[in-house]
Amino acid sequence: MQLRRHSFDIRTESAIAFVDVTETVRSWVEAQGMANGLLTVSTPHTTARIVINERDAALQRDMIRHLQWFAPTDAAYEHNQHTVDGRNNAHAHLAALFMPASENVQVVHGTIQLGEWQALFFVELDGPRERREIHVQLLGE
Repeated sequence: MQLRRHSFDIRTESAIAFVDVTETVRSWVEAQGMANGLLTVSTPHTTARIVINERDAALQRDMIRHLQWFAPTDAAYEHNQHTVDGRNNAHAHLAALFMPASENVQVVHGTIQLGEWQALFFVELDGPRERREIHVQLLGE
């Protein structure tokens, strides 16, 4: 068994965004030369998430509208009265409660195994941000 790790930095442009990172992750995995294994994709940010969902622009817009409805930015959140970084981002923390901070994906014959419509997304919940991190870890042979 071998273990490989890497980090990617991305920049986000919107308050809430679904950033497709599938090809970046796929390229890194294929460059590792492992035939089979398990890939974990994660983010260390409490106001961002990693999810697998359908790659469809209309659905992504629907998901953004749902998150805005579910956790509106203008609600009276106690966290916003005592922020650690000056950002009123309680809505982002609340939305993050219902999404994973990481996803696991099988690697078979050297490539990630996703369904025909599936993609890996970095979900920005508190943007825009100059620098966000994505971590990948591959355990395999």
